[in-house]
Amino acid sequence: MTDHKPIMLRGRPLVPGSGPFIFGILNVTPDSFSDGGAYLSMDTAVAAACRMADEGADAIDVGGESTRPGSQGVSPDEQIRRTAGVIATLATRFGPDGPAISIDTRSAKVARAALEAGATIINDISALRDDPTMGELAATRDAVIILMHMQGTPADMQTNPTYTDVVSEVADFLQERMNYALRSGIARERILFDPGLGFGKTTAHNLEILRRLGELRSLGVPLMVGPSRKRFIGEILHIDNPADRVTGTAAAVAACVLAGAECIRVHDVAACRQAADLCAAIRGG
Repeated sequence: MTDHKPIMLRGRPLVPGSGPFIFGILNVTPDSFSDGGAYLSMDTAVAAACRMADEGADAIDVGGESTRPGSQGVSPDEQIRRTAGVIATLATRFGPDGPAISIDTRSAKVARAALEAGATIINDISALRDDPTMGELAATRDAVIILMHMQGTPADMQTNPTYTDVVSEVADFLQERMNYALRSGIARERILFDPGLGFGKTTAHNLEILRRLGELRSLGVPLMVGPSRKRFIGEILHIDNPADRVTGTAAAVAACVLAGAECIRVHDVAACRQAADLCAAIRGG
């Protein structure tokens, strides 16, 4: 049996109870809900990633397909055109001691190109459901895989999300997806869970997940939570522009870290790094 070492991010092991680790969001898309069009050129994308690295990002999550509510799919070839060159440039720029690189995709073709370019993490919002070859790819390449809960698809997920008990249903789904990943040959040490805030959830559902994160942590797999600039923050604080939700995002990050989440995925690395580190110190004390 292969000896799978812990995931290492900037020299620190990512295991249950560790962290907090910050994943900086880099959308090289024209239509993402918050920063669409901001990083379409190689120069702007690389500069943004380097800034996030300087601000304390442990990983950069590169996405070439918007998955905002109501979005439509983007072909694998177009995703590769948008992401592979950026990833290769960042992998060379960062080297082994810099932030890890994650590819945000549901396509094994895109993930394969990203891994060849230097990524080591696959962030699959479909949790291995959309592409039957993704699990085998992750296993063969010993890549880290992030399994996220989503009710529906990006095109229809916010039409009428309904649960009897959102936390228990998310937990059951993630457990089932982990079992599938294990059967595909992916090592347990290479799996992260994401409850999918905003992906087929109302504001009430998102708040319930944040209140009860401890129940998801009991699954024994590191948690990644992505509250960044989400609509539920805007609804609660009456802020329409996602870019103006930084303070609300930092508050949500604080709640996640105090509840024990190991990883946080955010647009605004500097503010959220400070919030996460302070809350980790409070929690640790």
